[in-house]
Amino acid sequence: MYDMKSTIASVLFLSLAMSASASAEDATILHKDPHINEMGFFDMHLCNWPDRNHFFKILFSTTKFDDVASMEIFTPEGESLTVLDKNKFMHLQRKKKPDKRVFMLNLDVPDTATTGWYSIKVHDNKGQEYRAQDYVVMSRLQRASGMSPSDDAEDVALPVILKWAAVPGANWYRIYIRDVWTDKLVFQSRLQPQTFVGVPASKLEPGGYYSWTIHSRDTNEHILLGDFHMGSMSEKAHFSISE
Repeated sequence: MYDMKSTIASVLFLSLAMSASASAEDATILHKDPHINEMGFFDMHLCNWPDRNHFFKILFSTTKFDDVASMEIFTPEGESLTVLDKNKFMHLQRKKKPDKRVFMLNLDVPDTATTGWYSIKVHDNKGQEYRAQDYVVMSRLQRASGMSPSDDAEDVALPVILKWAAVPGANWYRIYIRDVWTDKLVFQSRLQPQTFVGVPASKLEPGGYYSWTIHSRDTNEHILLGDFHMGSMSEKAHFSISE
């Protein structure tokens, strides 16, 4: 189920040779972005986070909230996986653009989960059905390790440079630093391919105590796999800044 080498090979094959080897249905799907329908955008990620089972992060966003009646997720076999609750969403207000509602659900990966096209069926208030799909590969992305500063590092000098070991299968990383005492997010890096990042000295205070984590992901805005497919979150590493 989690054979990384065979998974990567499968994804590359699907990406480069879909027109020659895919079914007629899949080839048709790839002529446009399969994650988008007339009601919004659908994506599923396979996540590997500390202290919990592997899970799907399911997302659907829409600017047509008032028109949505129901949202149901289906497996590649056409079986119902879950239903998104219309009352549980994030409301995003955007300048000079329509407000957007984002529905997100974390769902433990069932033992029977398979690789393939997962789909959402959105019904509007008039009974019309809209479908979008995301190709999900049953593989696990390792969590980042080799973090420097390491956990419980003390008296780290400013400016701080964070480093970590490359994660097999990961091509993009984002760093988060939080103040341990307030739990406030004080720094978030851009999405980047490098395995190091310099933290502006103004973001950290002398004598401060912080934790940092690394979110790793395989792809970025892939036509087949979506915004990204596999993701992992590292353990927290704590460090203090010298006075």
